[in-house]
Amino acid sequence: MLQLNRAEYIEAVKAIKEAIQISRYNAAKLVNKEILSLYYWVGNYVSVNSRIGAWNTHAIETISRQLQQELPGLKGFSETGIKDMRIFYEAWSPYLNWQPTVADLKNVLPFDQLANRQPIVADLSTSDIECFVQVGFSLHRQVIRYASTLEERLFYIRQCATHFWTKDRLIANLKADVFHKDAALNNFQVAIPDSQLRDKALQVFREDVVLDFLKLPDPDFVDEIDVEKQIVKNIKDFIMALGGDFSFMGNQYRIVVDGEESFIDLLFFNRRLRSLVAIELKSSKFKPEYAGKMNYYLFALDEYVKMPDENPSIGIILCRSMNEKKVEFSFRDMTKPMGVAIYRSSSELPEAYQNILPSAEELRKLL
Repeated sequence: MLQLNRAEYIEAVKAIKEAIQISRYNAAKLVNKEILSLYYWVGNYVSVNSRIGAWNTHAIETISRQLQQELPGLKGFSETGIKDMRIFYEAWSPYLNWQPTVADLKNVLPFDQLANRQPIVADLSTSDIECFVQVGFSLHRQVIRYASTLEERLFYIRQCATHFWTKDRLIANLKADVFHKDAALNNFQVAIPDSQLRDKALQVFREDVVLDFLKLPDPDFVDEIDVEKQIVKNIKDFIMALGGDFSFMGNQYRIVVDGEESFIDLLFFNRRLRSLVAIELKSSKFKPEYAGKMNYYLFALDEYVKMPDENPSIGIILCRSMNEKKVEFSFRDMTKPMGVAIYRSSSELPEAYQNILPSAEELRKLL
């Protein structure tokens, strides 16, 4: 019988461990989908009977109490919980365009049914439904509480699903109105006509990039060259800070236009977007001229570097600070998709936020 060596044991444990983790993650997603299906059905049932039916004002309280007696230890079905299910149903039923029945609940998961039919006007796309069913009910409740429009709700749901936002982080970003800030800090709505590509770009874009590895002896004086060197040295951590799916193509990337050369600070390729992503590092506050320079770089990349089957290039200007109105005005007539983000070290974050934003190591574990 063949005896495994130490390296082979390590490889075997690693392979089985990864399979277990993937299986657990997939099982958790299925459980969450079923829970949302149940809550949506209960919300529908309660909404119909309490809003337009004959239930009295104490019906939900009585039903909740009786459920607790018949199913000891049942969680989530307090009076408040059942009312939250009703809110969940009423908030999403205009867009899901589906009225559940008991047969649906017993025979098919509602969101499977949604994913298998043709979407209608104002409906959720397949990718949106995938994000929708990955987000826990407590997070959905917060999104409904703070976000009023479909576009705004979907933004936060995509962020929760793709960036693994905790409830605390979601609430902090909802209160900070990150949706409207992000909208002002990029021109994707105008510069990316393809709606699916635009949604993906919005999911990838981050307004605040926390670089745990960044050492800033004097936060008031930042050397762009030093920051670039630290990023290249810690390129894996930088990619994790951006959110993954990025492949590093080089720093000081040379492009030549009509015999004159220019150098892009950092160039990446994003697999999800199938786009080149140019990043310019600035040690100062955002200036309007930065947008013009990035626009030039993106035209050059699309002309000389982009492959025929790839999507148009996207630019990110990483600054130390910004004035949102200046960013908005600077992007107003730009035709190439670009955004502005702030970079900082974790030591520069307010103490209240240091435990909300995940570190690169935490992101690595989640992914």
